[in-house]
Amino acid sequence: MRRLLGLPVAAVVLTACVTINVYFPAAEAKEAAKEFVEKVIGEEADKAQEPAKPGEGGGMAMQPAQGLEHLLAHVDLLSLVGIGSAHAQSQPDITIKTPAIQAIQARMAGRFDKDLRAGFDAGALGFAGDGTIVVRDAGKLALKDRVAVNQAVADDNRDRKAVYREVAVANGHPEWEAQIRDVFAKQWIASARSGWWYQSGGAWKQK
Repeated sequence: MRRLLGLPVAAVVLTACVTINVYFPAAEAKEAAKEFVEKVIGEEADKAQEPAKPGEGGGMAMQPAQGLEHLLAHVDLLSLVGIGSAHAQSQPDITIKTPAIQAIQARMAGRFDKDLRAGFDAGALGFAGDGTIVVRDAGKLALKDRVAVNQAVADDNRDRKAVYREVAVANGHPEWEAQIRDVFAKQWIASARSGWWYQSGGAWKQK
């Protein structure tokens, strides 16, 4: 009888060992932001999209023994019985490969090449501190192009907000939207090409 009474206590102790520790994966978010931004801005175009060849980087040529070792190395045995920290379960890769995100990315890439790149090259456009695009010197735009560029800037900034929300939702954490936005804001500026303008500390600077 005494042994049975001890079971609920043991269950409570085991439950107490589980730690909910869902943290924001900043490093993974930074890598995802860099991949997204470089795809939009260009130059590194489709490198990230190239499929891995058998035996190169993807582990496709893994031998059976290696496969077993690899599997065991990535299995949290304690988590299988509900014991241990949830920390190992809360290290998600930030995915940017959903149809919605990729549709926005493709739209932004096309717009950047067609309507925005020339403005950055001319010094008319720049990245604000929050990663949005602003018209910093309309005088550097041809008069005939100003309306189209202003519309492109508005459309692009709207897409930026949408993609940050989509990335957060796609990764199961809508509450991460503000952090995703901050990471992307830094990346737009970090990826700015030589000669482009950006805001830092409220002042405009040129790369």
